[in-house]
Amino acid sequence: MSDAVRYELRDGLAVVRLDDGKANAVSFALLGALEAALDRAEKEARALAILGRPDRFSGGFDLGVMRGGDQAAVVRLVAGGGRLALRLFEGPLPVVLGCTGHALAMGAVLLLAGDLRIGARGAYKIGLNEVAIGLTLPTFATELASARLSPRHLQRATALAEVYDPDGAVEAGFLDQTVAPAALEAAVVEAGARLAAALHPGAHRATKRRIRAATLERLRAGFEEDLAGIGTVAS
Repeated sequence: MSDAVRYELRDGLAVVRLDDGKANAVSFALLGALEAALDRAEKEARALAILGRPDRFSGGFDLGVMRGGDQAAVVRLVAGGGRLALRLFEGPLPVVLGCTGHALAMGAVLLLAGDLRIGARGAYKIGLNEVAIGLTLPTFATELASARLSPRHLQRATALAEVYDPDGAVEAGFLDQTVAPAALEAAVVEAGARLAAALHPGAHRATKRRIRAATLERLRAGFEEDLAGIGTVAS
């Protein structure tokens, strides 16, 4: 665990808080700490809740790495993000995400990988803005988008890089509902506790993997192609 990732167990619900004091960038340190939190949650919890910091869920990958000129480091970071999204999407625990504010690029991908997504209302930006900054979306992002976004919004949210406010993100499919910012943590914890108490772990795990099997197969099949094309900038 790192200082940016805090873990708490509440009656079968693992509550994980992300707070690096900045934009909650997906860095090597954050990925490692989140993987450790998931390891622990899968051993001792029946559901998982992940919350961002006030006004920031995640601004996406660490720009210091993405713009640092070390292509090998970029590949490792994006691969780590893809593996984390895959783990959340197919994992055994029901995952409730509390979107506390802005969620862009990899931050929005994490929303697509959760089971239940609750967002704070406000002047926040949520979306896959990669195309607007010259990056091709990796297969893990497009597959998750295809699985979770409304068909009416899929092209707008991916190929056209449309960014939404929280209520628009509900319509598009990044979020399932919004609440007042002051009510967000309670809503997320309540939903996670309800799922922890109500769901049979084995039945939940098997059903989730069954309904997502085709997406998971395509996601894995495209992963090597993702890594080869990471960092591609449109001409």
